[in-house]
Amino acid sequence: MEIKLDQHGYLADFNLWNEDIARYFAAQDKLELTIKHWEIIYLMRKFYQQQQQSPGMRILVKTLRQKYGNEKNSIYLYRLFPKGPAQQATRIAGLPKPIRCI
Repeated sequence: MEIKLDQHGYLADFNLWNEDIARYFAAQDKLELTIKHWEIIYLMRKFYQQQQQSPGMRILVKTLRQKYGNEKNSIYLYRLFPKGPAQQATRIAGLPKPIRCI
């Protein structure tokens, strides 16, 4: 599979994303996507479509709590995306690298 990436290794064009690309990025991280992962991935894609920016960690947790309550927090996100929820989930979701991520 040939995927055009930006200088940070993220998908270059948001519109070219599909679930196969998400699985490809996840496999590179040795991560098997579950329903819980897809829930976060699609939440992030919706956020990006509305705000035109990838959510950083703080905004991601706030958005998650607004939608699902306090049970889904940063600890929950780190269990799903152990390499850093904002960066790892953003890449898998086909979004640009969050601005506040190093």
